[in-house]
Amino acid sequence: MMNGWTMGLEGWLWMGVWALVVIGLVWLLVREPHGSKLDDAAATLKARLARGEITPDEFERARRLLES
Repeated sequence: MMNGWTMGLEGWLWMGVWALVVIGLVWLLVREPHGSKLDDAAATLKARLARGEITPDEFERARRLLES
């Protein structure tokens, strides 16, 4: 409830609620998806194997390291 130029407790509570909503939305938009780094590393390993940069034994060793 507004009392002249000041805000009462209700106004501060609503401002706090809206601030939490905005912070939550920003967090949801900027956070990184889970598991993407492991998927990227596995894809890189597969590509290196396909190009012949690493041997199948090196691929298996690196894949086991990623999974552990």
